Amino acid sequence: MNLGAFSVSLAVTDLSKSKAFYENLGFSVFAGDAEAGYLMLKNGEHVLGLFQGMFEKNILTFNPGWDQHGNNLESFDDVREIQAQLKASGLSLSAEAEPESSGPASVMLEDPDGNQILIDQHR
Repeated sequence: MNLGAFSVSLAVTDLSKSKAFYENLGFSVFAGDAEAGYLMLKNGEHVLGLFQGMFEKNILTFNPGWDQHGNNLESFDDVREIQAQLKASGLSLSAEAEPESSGPASVMLEDPDGNQILIDQHR
């Protein structure tokens, strides 16, 4: 199962303060919209998403169809295929993609400690 690009999505209370903090750690903004409440930052291969007011907890995010630079992959495991494999493994999902759909969709689950995991396909 190939989950695609990985990033950590942080729920922040002050986007500009968080941006400044992570810039001091060597991250730089490469995408997002501060007016809409989110920014994507990179430091080498490491990707952080800063999200103000969009969700309550931090989330481990995987993006099928993208490489670590956000480039489209020619071949990838569709989120619906991943969902079927997760369910076949006995994992409970808190949000599911419509199995008969195609294109963008997402799946969400939690690890045993309550950490949220989002598998979010954008194409």
